[in-house]
Amino acid sequence: FPMRQKPTVLAREIVASSRLFRVEELQLRFSNGVERTYERLVGKGSGYGAVMIVALADAENALLVEEYCGGTDSYELSLPKGLIEPGEDVLEAANRELKEEAGFGARCLELLTELSLSPGYMSQKIQVVLARDLYPERLPGDEPEPMRLDKVSLHELSSLVQHPQFSEGRALAALYLARDLLTQRGEFGQ
Repeated sequence: FPMRQKPTVLAREIVASSRLFRVEELQLRFSNGVERTYERLVGKGSGYGAVMIVALADAENALLVEEYCGGTDSYELSLPKGLIEPGEDVLEAANRELKEEAGFGARCLELLTELSLSPGYMSQKIQVVLARDLYPERLPGDEPEPMRLDKVSLHELSSLVQHPQFSEGRALAALYLARDLLTQRGEFGQ
């Protein structure tokens, strides 16, 4: 597709704010003259970004953590993830979050891609990191309670979506991306 001209921002205003988020209202004019009001959720604070880690416990199993999620008001399984702190690069943040949430560090870390959650109304993006060659190491984190660990076989990702505690689309995409990359490299068997 040819590059399209982005809409002109006629006005922007923060219309609501909480401890974690701001709601920004944008008045836009599109290249065809149509004007619309959009709202988007923007994060507060440092804005250094976030990481999500596909940590391989062995050749075919990735670690999952179980944590309480306020958005769904339930305990959910997902991949370890968290914010990048000032002064950290993506891989350092991934290793720290892995140690805090799962109790493992990784000797081999590789940035896979960047994903968004809901680009229609959220500005946040997350860096997906593949972590291998794990070793036990725990760091204290900011979680209110210990996270339980589980595993998922990369051979059985299609059944993961049926699990009642698994619903995060970014985590599922990250697992499929990691499996496809490892398969293309000949590092994951069929």
